[in-house]
Amino acid sequence: MGTITLIAAAASGLVAGLFFAFSTAVMPGLADLPAEDARAAMRRINVRIQNPLFLLVFLGNVVLCGIEVFQGRVVGGLLYIVGSFLLTMFVNVPMNNRLERTDDAYWPAYLRTWTLWNHVRGVACLASTVTLLLGF
Repeated sequence: MGTITLIAAAASGLVAGLFFAFSTAVMPGLADLPAEDARAAMRRINVRIQNPLFLLVFLGNVVLCGIEVFQGRVVGGLLYIVGSFLLTMFVNVPMNNRLERTDDAYWPAYLRTWTLWNHVRGVACLASTVTLLLGF
């Protein structure tokens, strides 16, 4: 197993852990707050997560998993690219953008739907980690 595969698997695992933390602690914690407070907190989280270290791991792993796809580990690479990156860009980020533009009435629908897709992203990242390590 090569260095790129190990780094891609580790990065997929890190992102899986982040999504797991959101699904099991952050979003349930926010669900306990009044909509106004929860929405405000999530909006801050959405700003703060866009930091160099997170972006290096999250986006850098797209590149690494792309390399993995071309080196024959198609399943592991695509699980991350599609299940993490593309879902984030086409589902979660648009929901985050809508959260910025709407009032607190959107919060309950956001919480349910965003969290559901976050579960999917977490499972995809974990599956990416395992399949990369297994050579798929």
